[in-house]
Amino acid sequence: MIYDDIKNSPRQFGWEPVIQNARALQKSDKFIVIGMGGSHFAADLIKTWRPDFPVSAWSNYGLPPLARKELKESLVIATSYSGNTEETIDGLELALKNKLNVAVMASGGKMIARARELGLPYTVVPAGIQPRSALGYMLRATLALLGETQALREMSKLSKHLRLDHSEKKGQALAKKLRGRVPVVYGSSRNYSVVYNWKIRLNETGKVPAFYNLVPEMNHNELISFDTTPRAAALSRPFHFIYLQDKADDPRITKRMAVMRRLLGARGFRSEVVTLSGKNSWEKIFSSIMLADWTAYYLARHYRAEPEMVKMIEEFKRLVAKK
Repeated sequence: MIYDDIKNSPRQFGWEPVIQNARALQKSDKFIVIGMGGSHFAADLIKTWRPDFPVSAWSNYGLPPLARKELKESLVIATSYSGNTEETIDGLELALKNKLNVAVMASGGKMIARARELGLPYTVVPAGIQPRSALGYMLRATLALLGETQALREMSKLSKHLRLDHSEKKGQALAKKLRGRVPVVYGSSRNYSVVYNWKIRLNETGKVPAFYNLVPEMNHNELISFDTTPRAAALSRPFHFIYLQDKADDPRITKRMAVMRRLLGARGFRSEVVTLSGKNSWEKIFSSIMLADWTAYYLARHYRAEPEMVKMIEEFKRLVAKK
């Protein structure tokens, strides 16, 4: 049950990943994480933790369109929670064909079988939950492959410091405010990974349409769509804005969010401010994501939706797989 998965998620930060075939893991100063859905979130979160970290995410078939020299200098980490993701397997096979430096992270499936067959370095994460609920496992496994032992030690403290009861109550209260509304989540570019995780959890767990954008870019385009004619006003009337604020953001970003909230409020739009809080970056990131989890869970309960299952996505995968 996803309720238990959310409740137990802090325990993931005490899990110690093991690198199999570790001797085959070549050192690198650049990293490319290829994966779809929740499987590339680790790379996104690492960029929020350390914006200068030399890692990028690729969510598509094949490999990113980089110069061959740059690909050769990078460690390509193929990530798929199931180990059977079509796009990621395609990228993995292309990386192998081009004789790149490759590692694998999955809970099993074809990718782990391939890694064992070829003697590639790999980590196996615990199976049995939805990929979005296994974020702690996947992040720790990715950090292990990156060689970030200090980050792993820092993150292990989250198993004791995340406040479960507090975030569940806040999520339940926020879910009540979002009933009958379409959530739109805004945050800074630095916190892209957190903003995007909010949207994904509202989609997958909450089973509601939800959207996101980043400040300041959206101030130059999307903002004007809410200052519209009476005939078009109904299109955005159900929107409810969520502003993810971070004291570490540029003060100009904070000011822009405040001005946006005032302008949109004057036009009748509802909004909430959610502050990223914690003793360090990891606490801020995961306390906010946990709040998103609880908000989405209680929204699903309200709409009598099954919060864990993703039937339409599974149906889509079956139809795509048909020849």
